[in-house]
Formats: sequence, C-alpha cells, structure tokens
Amino acid sequence: MGKIADKYFRVDPWKIVEDGFDKNYSKVAESVYSLGNEYMGIRGYFEEGYSGDTLLGSYFNGVYENEKLEGSSYKGIVDQTDFMVNSVDWIYTRILVDGEYLDLNQSKIRNYQRILDMRTGILTRNLVWITQSGKEIEIKFERFLSMVNAHIGVQKITIKALNFSGKLEVESGMDFSIIHQSRQRNFWDCKKVVDKEEYLALRGTTLQSKHQVYSGARFIPSANQVETLHNETVDSKVLTNTFVYELQQNETVSLTKIVDNVVYRAETDGEESEFQRECKDVENYLQTLTYEKLYEESASWWEQVWKNSDIRIDGDEENQQGIRFCIFQMFQTYHGARMGNNIGAKGLTGEAYNGNAFWDTETYCLPFFLFNNLQAAKNLLLYRYVTLPEARQRAMDLDCKGAFYPVATISGRECCNLWQHASLQLQASTAVAYGIWLYDKITADKDFLYENGIEMLVEVCRMLATRGSWSADQTRYGFYSVMGPDEFQMMVNHNCYTNYMAKFTLSYTITVLEQFKEIHEEQYSKVRENLQVTDDELSEWNKMWKCMYLPKDEMTRIYEQHEGFFNLPHVDVDTIPIEDFPLYDHWSYDRIYRNDMIKQPDVLMFMLLFNNNFTEEELKANYEFYEPKCIHESSLSPSVHSILASQLKKHEEAYELFQFATRMDLDNYNRNSGQGLHTTSISAAWMNIVYGFGGMRSDGEHLELNPSIPKEWQGYSFHITYKQQVISVEVGKERIQLYTLEDIPVTICVYGNIYEINQKATEITIPVEWRG
Repeated sequence: MGKIADKYFRVDPWKIVEDGFDKNYSKVAESVYSLGNEYMGIRGYFEEGYSGDTLLGSYFNGVYENEKLEGSSYKGIVDQTDFMVNSVDWIYTRILVDGEYLDLNQSKIRNYQRILDMRTGILTRNLVWITQSGKEIEIKFERFLSMVNAHIGVQKITIKALNFSGKLEVESGMDFSIIHQSRQRNFWDCKKVVDKEEYLALRGTTLQSKHQVYSGARFIPSANQVETLHNETVDSKVLTNTFVYELQQNETVSLTKIVDNVVYRAETDGEESEFQRECKDVENYLQTLTYEKLYEESASWWEQVWKNSDIRIDGDEENQQGIRFCIFQMFQTYHGARMGNNIGAKGLTGEAYNGNAFWDTETYCLPFFLFNNLQAAKNLLLYRYVTLPEARQRAMDLDCKGAFYPVATISGRECCNLWQHASLQLQASTAVAYGIWLYDKITADKDFLYENGIEMLVEVCRMLATRGSWSADQTRYGFYSVMGPDEFQMMVNHNCYTNYMAKFTLSYTITVLEQFKEIHEEQYSKVRENLQVTDDELSEWNKMWKCMYLPKDEMTRIYEQHEGFFNLPHVDVDTIPIEDFPLYDHWSYDRIYRNDMIKQPDVLMFMLLFNNNFTEEELKANYEFYEPKCIHESSLSPSVHSILASQLKKHEEAYELFQFATRMDLDNYNRNSGQGLHTTSISAAWMNIVYGFGGMRSDGEHLELNPSIPKEWQGYSFHITYKQQVISVEVGKERIQLYTLEDIPVTICVYGNIYEINQKATEITIPVEWRG
C-alpha cells in the first residue's frame, strides 16, 4: 500500500499525549489537537502566538465566503465557489515578561507536555518558560468547547513564578485579522461592540456572503491581578484587554475566559433581528456560567458518549487509542447540534477541500450516526432537503430536470470548478437516495420519508431520467459520459456503480410511492399533485430501472466497472515507485486515465452498500479481480476492501488493509495530516471494525452480525444503538456475548440464526471459519 507510519504521539488508551515539542510536527499536532462541537471548531494552535510554521484555524460550520471564478463560455461550469472561511481567533493571548513574549518558536522551555483527554474533551498544555533573564515561569493552558451549548468555548491559563517575584502581563481578547491561508487574505469587516474590563465583544461580517460572527468574552482573573488595561488598536479587527499580575514566587495566578460565539448565516438563518437579540443577551448569559460548571457538563456529556459508543480492543494499544480518537472526532464534528449543518471532508480542522461536503456524507458518515446518534443522522438528510432548491438549479444548469446534488458543497451550490467531477459524477444524488433508504430501514421514520424524503427522491429520479439515455435499439437504459467513484476513469459509458445506484433509486422511489398510496391515499394524492408526478412519468421510470444496463461477464460473475474496462491496458500497481505518490502530484493528469488502475472501490462499493444482493461467489470473484488494481489513492478506499476481505474470510488480508485505518492522522500516513483531519475516513475506520470484523450488515431484512477476530487481538467489543436500544457486542477468541443495556428485547441475526437479545447475555460460539 506504500503507507508508512510517522509515529510521534505517545500511545495511551484514552489520551493523545505529546511529550516535548518538535517544530517539525507543529502543524500535524495542530490538526490532531483540534477541538470541535459541530457548531465551531478550532485547531490546536498555540493561543499565545507562534512565529513558526502554523495554520491558525478557527471555523464555524456553514460560515463561508464567496469567490468569483474566471468566467467560462461553456454552460454548466460554475463561475462562483464557496469556501469555509477562517474566522475569529477567540483564544487570542499574549504573555509578556520584561518586554519578552512567550513564543515556542524562539523561547527556551522545558517540561513541555500536551494532553487531549478524550474522556472529557479537555485539552491541556504544560510547560516551564525560561526567559532571557533566567526567570522560570510554569504555565498551564486549558481549553475546551461546550458540547451542551455549542456557542460556548472556554480557555483557562494558570501561571506560577518559580524563582522570582515580579510583574507579568497577559493580553487576551479576540482577533478577526487572521489570514485565510489558501487565499492569502483576510475576509472580515469588523465592528467593536463592547469594551469593558471584564467583557469584550467584537462582531465580524464576511465581505461577500455577509455572514456574521459575534464573539463575546467574559474574563475572570484571579484575585491577585492588580490592573486591567484597555488596548486601543488601529486595526478594528483586534480587541483585547491586558491583565497585569504582580507575581509572588511559588504562588499561582490565573485567567479564565468564557466565550460565546453567535453565528448569523445570511442566506439560511432567517431574520437578522433574532441574531441581534441573541447578541444583546450574551453578556448577561456569560455571567451565569462558571469554568467548573462547564467543565462538569462537558465531562458528563462525553461520559454518556463513551457509555453508548465506545469500542474496546484487547491486545492492541495503538488501535485502541486510534479508534477512540476516531469516535471522539466524529462526535466533535457532528452530533445534531444544528439542523442544516453538514460534514466537510476535513470537518472543522483545516482549510483543505474548502469545508465542502461530498458524497462521503451519506455513504460513509451516515452509518456511524445511524447506530450512534439518530438525530444527527436525520439532520444530515435534512441538510439535503434544505438545499434541494440549489440542487434543482444545478440540474437546470446541466440541462436536466429534477435535482442534481453537487459533488462538493458547503452552501448547497456546486462548489467544484472541475467540470469532469462537477458535471460527470452522479453519486452525490444517488447517495442521497441511499441515505433516505437506509435511514428509513433503520428507523422506520415514515413522517420524514413522506414529508421530506419523497420530494428528494422524486427530484433525483427526474434528474436520472433526463441525464441517462436509451441505447440505439431502445433496449438498454444507462448513463453515458460519466465518472464513477473511481476518479481515474473519466467520460466513460455505463459506469456500473452509476447505473446500479440509478436502478436502485428509480425502483425504490416507485416502491415508496406505492406504499404511501396504500397507507395515506389522500396525502399521497396531494403530494403527487404538488410535485406534478404523472402516470406517464412513473411508467417511464419503471421501464428505465427494469432495463438498466449493468455490464457483467456472466461466466466469471465479474461486473465490468464500465463499458470497455476489461480491455484497458494493465498497470501493475505494485511496481509503481513509492516516490510517485500521491500520483496527482507526480503523474501528468491524462496519464492517470489511460489504464485499468483504480483510485478507490467502484464496483466493490455498491457490493458493500447492498451486500445482501450478492452471493459470496460473486463477491469473491469481483474482490479478487478489482482489489489488485486498486492503488488506494483515496483515504476512504482501504476500509471498504478490508470489510469485504473480512466477509470473504481473508482474515490476514483484512487486517493488513485495516492496520492504518484508525491511525491515519495520528501517524500521518498520507503525510498531509497537517492540512486537517480526514473526517470521512475516520468514519470509515469505525465501519472497518463494526462492519468489517464485527460483520454487521444493515441492508437486509434483519440487522446481521458475523463477528470475526483478528489473531493479533485477544478480544474486542463495540456498542451500537438499534431500535432505540444500546446493544453491546463482546467478541473473544472463541465466543461472543450479546446483550442490551436496558431490559428490552431486540431481534438480530447472528451467523445466519435469529436471536432475541436482552439484558441477559446471549453467548454464541464463533464458527471456526470466522476465527482470524
């Protein structure tokens, strides 16, 4: 696979520990120590300022800026893009002694340690600063984001003079002057709102999109602080106070800052007056909060998360730490805090991919939330419903009817200016249909299906019916000039994934409409009337899915990735030098498209999503044909292969493909963790254990489990929430135990047999072939 670990952090089952500071890992550590609560996110940069290599990043979900692109004479190519804009540095701090500022790029320090405690969500950093005059100052930095009230961020600095008594200054406030690194400019216009000794407030407005962020901070200095200075600055984008302390040797002083960040997104958040009312209430609200209360709330919130969603691994400390880091980051990134949010490919941890969401949301992230946080899962789908008007407009831009969901988006508009992706990839639209289907299967939430889901399904079907075409002899329906999940094949005909997912979407939509008519005929008639669905339209969709062309060699049982794929020139991917990776940086663009090398699973992807539709013989034939051709240039790729390898009882191969899944960012496998975390790949790591080694399948009549155990492990366990019950699955070397945390029975299928699981443990022997 050409992936080599770059180990830096100490292995610990519950903590991410950095012993000593290495400048070469500063940006990787900033990503790894990112904190988020879905509403906002902040990278692990040093609040006191750092003159070395850094990506100072503070972001708010859905707060973006617009950028005009060079115009094109071709219809359908976007002329504007949106990107998640770097926002206020609300932990802005400067520490000054004798005219010298603390700066870890230049200052002399010792006893440095940074710890992220995943049990509580608290990030701490300890060091001793030795000034140029020999003064030694012990400093502890703490920060966390409230998971209960997503507006709130907390910062605390504790300082002790070790070998002197004297004056120390702490400047603290908020800074909107951050340079957005990918654009090398600042995008904020600011206005000072409040300037008091113990409360500051600054409001920023983006230049083009007119989104607003109000940042209000309450300061709680310790009693031995002697003076507060207001800092008048020429730059209206920075507002700070300086707190002067008269330090006594071996005595401790502190400064606590509690911040309330309120966001107004001009296009989606309704009347600005409500935002203004919230801003006026911030100062009084912050007076009701204490560090201790917020700390306790955060710790309690995370305690409940780990009770319901923990994965335990016995005998593999590195992957134990790794999978808990993945679960921690998934809940930080998204947990249903605000309807209308989505998940960017880097979450809120960096500027790469511009904060855009891709089709990964429904295919990789949604399963995690379906079995850990149903409200979050529903909110992900509601984001697609809220942005349906933009998808309709995009369909019109591409000469289609219905809704064409964007390949990359933060606002609902298409933000990808690469036409070969934005115009040729249909998988975002069919992923929405898949997400609706899977959500309904797991939750049976018919209100959502009939009030929101149907409209999205109908509009996606209209797009498919106008984007696809009939063959010359009118016997086969399919899609021409497309790009499937394997982005190394462009402008192909009958991509099997595209055709398969379109066939499913058309068939499923017709089934939903028929069932709706049986259950609520009057409501069904109103929906059809509102959406103007005709009998002729339904008849045409029915004909299309039944005649959908799925290229396949019936003798070998292998689905052809697209028409003509079997005849492409072959490249032995194992002979490609490691120095050539990533290929986009080292191969000419057109060279990538001229062979049968695969970037990421395509045929194997739909065989995983609809696993129960295929025999083990079909899976085996396709896996053994396509796996050797895959270069895993996408971080999402190895997990899919590992899951299917587990199913095929290729246990050693499954474990080999799994090995870097949980630690991709911790060990910087792709050498790009400094740009931000691979958020959707983190969800794939969870799938790798639960769907892979746990053998869970959620696409059949019953929830299925077929656990196997890697020979390297002594045992493992995971929790899933299903039918409103938390099910514990404990896997040993020879047996598994299943039970619910509450005494309410749940029916599941294990190794092909039906069991009713309750609070009393059900013990099942692992068949020999499932023992790794």
